Amino acid sequence: MISKRDNVHMNQLDALKQYTTVVADTGDFKQLAQYQPQDATTNPSLILKAVQMPDYLPLLKQTVASFGNALMEEQIDRLLVRFGCEILSTIPGRVSTEVDARLSFDTDATVARAKRIMALYEAQGIARERVLIKIASTWEGIQAAAQLEKAGIRCNLTLLFSFAQAVACGDAKVQLISPFVGRIYDWFKKSIGSGPSGAAGWVEADHAGANDPGVKSVRQIYNYYKRHGIATEVMGASFRNIGQIRALAGCDLLTIAPDLLAQLGASAEPLTQALSKEAAQNLDLPQVHHTEASFRFALNEDAMATEKLAEGIRAFCVDAVKLEALMQ
Repeated sequence: MISKRDNVHMNQLDALKQYTTVVADTGDFKQLAQYQPQDATTNPSLILKAVQMPDYLPLLKQTVASFGNALMEEQIDRLLVRFGCEILSTIPGRVSTEVDARLSFDTDATVARAKRIMALYEAQGIARERVLIKIASTWEGIQAAAQLEKAGIRCNLTLLFSFAQAVACGDAKVQLISPFVGRIYDWFKKSIGSGPSGAAGWVEADHAGANDPGVKSVRQIYNYYKRHGIATEVMGASFRNIGQIRALAGCDLLTIAPDLLAQLGASAEPLTQALSKEAAQNLDLPQVHHTEASFRFALNEDAMATEKLAEGIRAFCVDAVKLEALMQ
């Protein structure tokens, strides 16, 4: 596709910003200024990693000192919001803060927790338009997001690995989804195996760039949303290499870890737009809707999505418990 303007003399990060909103995927907010992202995302694993760094341990200690008599779940939310406020002081856009993954199958509890997180932000003078509540893309989580969106609380549906999840999120009119490129890639690479070139097994060159299974998944979702006028933003996440990022230039948003942002900033190779709303609108893509039963069946039929969703929730739960242990 034709680039917006000559980017021969631009690094790839600056070129990418012509087509896509760049989001930093980190709890290390002191890194943000050098990459100048619009938004930032966090999750329990990133916050757990950050609070073990000398620069950020005081935030944890201050939270415990001020609110140590509160219930642990409130202490955790206050810590997450403290990180979020620090991040918002360094970026112009939005921060994503995650609801406890242990509530992934409880719609009512997810709604209540999300409302409390938003209330904590508002008590710090943060407008709700600058906050996205991250929720796992289970059926229960998607229904919670539908309720929250109607109440004016914008949501980021995470751990999204399948087209069925994306369809349900679009129907729920959620603000944003985060399909996980790298984790899809990981699953297929492991599933196919790593036999020698020419033999049965994974051949990296055959699954790179536009042929990457994670890239294909995001491209399918992006094209479907744009073809049918679905306003939900698509934010590719969980990247393993900059080839995956380049292959999704033009996606609404991409959330990228600092090491990959650095690689993009260091590369002067030309970068061209790979996805566009105009191209998607010319595609013949039938519209799909899911009931709860058809959603669960479609997700169950997708072995990769079923496994990665369950694995992702378990991993976030483990890190939530570790974070609680540090606060005791």
